[in-house]
Amino acid sequence: MLLQDLIQGVDLAPALASSIAADYERLADGLPPRLEEYVLERYGLDLTSDYGGLQVKNPFGKASGQLSLNVRQVSRDADAGLGFVVLKTIIAEDEVGGQSMSEWAIPETRMLVERITGADGTEGWNVTWKGRGWYDTFDAYLKFFSESLAVGDASRMLVVPSCKYHLPRPEEGEWRLGEYEHTTQRLLDVWDARSAVRGVMPLEKDFSPTLAGSDRASQVETIRRWMSQVTRLIRDAAGERSISVGVKLFNAVFEDSFQIEMLRLINEECVGGGRPDFIVFANRLFNPDREFEGKRGVAYGGPDLSARNLRVLAQLRTLEQRGEIPCCNFPISATGDIASGQMAVEYLLRGASTFQMHTFFQLPGSEYKMRGGSKTEQALYELYFHPERGLVACLLRLRRALDWPAEWNVKRMAEFCVDPTNRLWAAEPSLSRA
Repeated sequence: MLLQDLIQGVDLAPALASSIAADYERLADGLPPRLEEYVLERYGLDLTSDYGGLQVKNPFGKASGQLSLNVRQVSRDADAGLGFVVLKTIIAEDEVGGQSMSEWAIPETRMLVERITGADGTEGWNVTWKGRGWYDTFDAYLKFFSESLAVGDASRMLVVPSCKYHLPRPEEGEWRLGEYEHTTQRLLDVWDARSAVRGVMPLEKDFSPTLAGSDRASQVETIRRWMSQVTRLIRDAAGERSISVGVKLFNAVFEDSFQIEMLRLINEECVGGGRPDFIVFANRLFNPDREFEGKRGVAYGGPDLSARNLRVLAQLRTLEQRGEIPCCNFPISATGDIASGQMAVEYLLRGASTFQMHTFFQLPGSEYKMRGGSKTEQALYELYFHPERGLVACLLRLRRALDWPAEWNVKRMAEFCVDPTNRLWAAEPSLSRA
């Protein structure tokens, strides 16, 4: 991995290493209430970053899913100190309640948390479930969104809605614009009602990993059509109101070069209002042969997911730094097998300024060292303070290796890593053109 190459032979000062080790022992009883201030004062690390053009107090967030579908969960996340939470995905509907994507609005029946071994022998964790998007009413989602915003405001935790809008099948000619307009406007009504000075509303356009196994993704041209038009449709639906659109890319069942092609299409062909404000990269893999709860074909994560995501982003950055393609300078929120601060930094080196997790909040209690606390707090404790794999230790070593200014925050570090003038990726081995 690139991180290991960069920090090889770079050791922390003994006092710093001892401080992190001491925190790992002492904070096992609970994280400090103002964690970002604590890390800044003790280690000189500014954890603030950027999600969708909005500042977040730290780069760690919860990805959309069954762990963000009620206010109780959001409140626990706020208490634990997450920087942001992406709510369960709502399935868009028109003003009379019609949903073209209704097959994604089914309830969860069971979750299975299990160890998984990647193709390279690396062990990790995977969660499998049958459910997809929000399956209650739209009014219930709007109430949930409003209450979650109030919780987030009180703790400076950004709350973000996620939506799956109509995606036309290959044989469909028209987009169902009524779903885009009605859903977007009502979400904005809730956002604007919370505060007159709240500013731009971020929204994730969800491309579910299960799309990779449906007939909707069976044709490359169909996917290109989706990617080139959905952002403009959401902006048009918002009208004059401000919205920050993030496209959550899925891992298509094609080769790596197609993942790069999707990124390039968004970066090079989507202009003006059709250009998203940020990218979420990249959703889970799809196994068409695996069966779960009577359904054949399921999404999965683990080491194979992070390996592919990191490999694709590294190829993209190498092509950019060689001057073979234009620089893709979207803010990136990374997702995929982030189970340590070290993995988060691997994504940061490829341009990610925030990190979304789902599986890591669901591991058996024996996998966390913290005594007590919620799963979110236990996960954050490991992500920040593990003496070797924690974010604090990895960023301090990386800052020393690259001679970064002490005042740089996480966002600025990510920007440095993909600046073509810094040539971090120019010496990578020869890669096939996307």
